[in-house]
Amino acid sequence: MVFTSFDGKQIYVYEWADVAAPRGVVQIAHGMEEHAGRYERFARELNARGFVVVADDHRGHGDTDPETLGYAAGDMFADTVEDMAGIAQHYRKKFAGLPYVLFGFSYGSFLTQAFIERHAGFLDGAVIAGSSKQKGGAVRMGGTVAALGCAFKGESAPAKLIDRLVFGGYDKKFSDGEFLSTDKENNERYYADPYCGFKCSYNFYRSFFKGLKGLYTKENAAGLDRALPLLLIAGAEDAVGGREGVGRLYDFYKKQGIKRVELTLIEGSRHEFLNEKEHREEGIARIAEFLESCKVRR
Repeated sequence: MVFTSFDGKQIYVYEWADVAAPRGVVQIAHGMEEHAGRYERFARELNARGFVVVADDHRGHGDTDPETLGYAAGDMFADTVEDMAGIAQHYRKKFAGLPYVLFGFSYGSFLTQAFIERHAGFLDGAVIAGSSKQKGGAVRMGGTVAALGCAFKGESAPAKLIDRLVFGGYDKKFSDGEFLSTDKENNERYYADPYCGFKCSYNFYRSFFKGLKGLYTKENAAGLDRALPLLLIAGAEDAVGGREGVGRLYDFYKKQGIKRVELTLIEGSRHEFLNEKEHREEGIARIAEFLESCKVRR
């Protein structure tokens, strides 16, 4: 399906709806430098448990922007959050009366953090996966480098320096030089995928760091619905957040008064726990347990 968003942008949306008697709907927000099609196996497994699944290719990603991977005009982070809200409104109406849960992974997890501050009314639960609470200093530095890149290289130019600093830093944490997952076959599929592993633009990072900067302010946190159930789940060895980073996020939500916030760390797992042979079943089982516990709130 192609969804026309608030500004007329055409957003490509996957639907996995082969479910005889749906018990709920899950909307997926995918990660950076990948696309929603990578979640088909996960979606089919959720279908088997009774959940309809939908997922968009975010701006600058996949079939939404196949000719300009990594780049779209405007505030890519904020605009993608609004795309997700429009999609949620559409499917919430289409499947009225069913629990509606947002699952965000990696970049999608930060979009989800923003979403629940702005649009919690669409949701009956949220899963924040492969995430963290980013440190303010790193966010400010990243924003500065991205702004300079936009000014001197151009908004659409690949942000090679930021990519090297961020992903190169992640890779250095592991002896095999690969932060993505412990599964070699998964990693090879990722790098062979023409819609994966590209370098995002300076405009992408400028928007992203701007979005991150606002996530933990009093003003934006005031938009949180304290009754919205949250599951935070990550590989314990995840370089993006792992034990420490996702722990900071858990503490943040607890301090904000979220009544039900759960934390699951998958021991031995890296970033893409859903794509690691030895960890995916544990991750899916935990996510399914949470989904099955979410009830329609309105």
